[in-house]
Amino acid sequence: MKVPVIKKLAETYSAAELRAAESAIEEGEKPAIEIPGDDEGEQLTHAFAAAFIKEKVENEGEDLKKALREYTQKVRNSIS
Repeated sequence: MKVPVIKKLAETYSAAELRAAESAIEEGEKPAIEIPGDDEGEQLTHAFAAAFIKEKVENEGEDLKKALREYTQKVRNSIS
């Protein structure tokens, strides 16, 4: 998981575009938008994370940076 990649995706694409990319990757297809990553697992992680963040921004009016911090905190908590 690369936070700068997730941030760039959330800044660039809509939640719908990111969810469509996530679905395409899950189906083993090439997404319509470019999702950087070393492999399909990392691409899926990036698409999922960016979509989560973008949904917070679009649906709840949350600031992008705050939504990104919230997501990374959730990841940290799940690891520890």
